Amino acid sequence: MDRTVVLITGCSSGIGLHLALRLASDPSRSFKVYATLRDLRAQGPLWEAARARGCPPDSLETLPLDVRDSDSVAAARARVTEGRVDVLVCNAGRGLLGPLEAHAAGAVSSVLDVNVAGTVRTLQAFLPDMKRRRSGRVLVTGSMGGLMGLPFNAVYCASKFALEGLCESLAVLLPPFGVHVSLIECGPVRTAFQEKLEGGPGGALDGADAQTRRLFSLYQRHCERVFREAAQDPEEVTEIFLAALRAPRPALRYFSTERFLPLARLRLGDPSGCSYVAAMHRAVFADEPAEAGPGGLGGPKLGALPAAPQ
Repeated sequence: MDRTVVLITGCSSGIGLHLALRLASDPSRSFKVYATLRDLRAQGPLWEAARARGCPPDSLETLPLDVRDSDSVAAARARVTEGRVDVLVCNAGRGLLGPLEAHAAGAVSSVLDVNVAGTVRTLQAFLPDMKRRRSGRVLVTGSMGGLMGLPFNAVYCASKFALEGLCESLAVLLPPFGVHVSLIECGPVRTAFQEKLEGGPGGALDGADAQTRRLFSLYQRHCERVFREAAQDPEEVTEIFLAALRAPRPALRYFSTERFLPLARLRLGDPSGCSYVAAMHRAVFADEPAEAGPGGLGGPKLGALPAAPQ
């Protein structure tokens, strides 16, 4: 029986690395995994872990793939020896944290290029063959930051909101071609993602005003608590990917945790946005006095609701 051919972007660490290992070491031996990395010099940890887990030698292969470069994406596609990709996992991503006005233009462009344009380039390379074959699965690493705005994550959230629209539009279009698109909505995950933030944590915070710096300090304290209480191990999250991959009728969205769904429901339940804005502000900036009254931050109290991107 032919194995399911899976190509995953962003496998140097985190979710991509753990998903590649999970599939390559699956007891069914039904997967051939192409784990792609922007720079193959970073593949050492992947192969070390693969040896430790006893992955069969023909179950895993690494390829260079830089989602910022269409030629690099096309070259990776051409090196898939089976001539097809059954499951495409768009996982490559970057974060950007800090006050919007402090971000360098290059950092903003880089995040949008990887997270949004990079996903588009990858889909443009692999979707045509899936449509011709009338078969394919696309899994995209989403984030709760794509379902709700998070303070000090404006550009990151913008990129993840864009992926929501991209994937939802494709999910409506592609079923007649036998192709299904699913978003795996992640909360905080214990990976090196925070260490790889574009421009570093906080960006050029020194140039921000005193109140913004205080708010950022409160946000950092909030995130530390959220990660301490709610962060998931990447192995746990990869099981959600596997469930989506194997589902006979895949859903558009899968959630790695239900902890943040009350906030998502609150955002949808009040189309004006006032309830969500008030609740999120209180949750993150509990020690900061907020303006009340018309146009202020009044609204229903939901307690200290958590918020942190993947």
